Amino acid sequence: MPVLRFFNSPAGRVSRVVLGVVLIAVGVSLGGWWWLLALLGLLPLAAGLFNFCTLAPLFGMPLSGRRFREASRNRARR
Repeated sequence: MPVLRFFNSPAGRVSRVVLGVVLIAVGVSLGGWWWLLALLGLLPLAAGLFNFCTLAPLFGMPLSGRRFREASRNRARR
């Protein structure tokens, strides 16, 4: 779960926004079928901006970044 903790940290949120912007820029600049890459870039961009982690539910954790951090703290206390 260290990867999920990173994704839900401030640095992780910034990296998701940057990744989304890069994917969108590459997709738009190359055009053609590369537009699909630009559409895919919307997911990490939105996840970083709105503080949710799309991978967390796969591991039984909450989608919300704030709730994820609370759940992580509670698990660490046990």
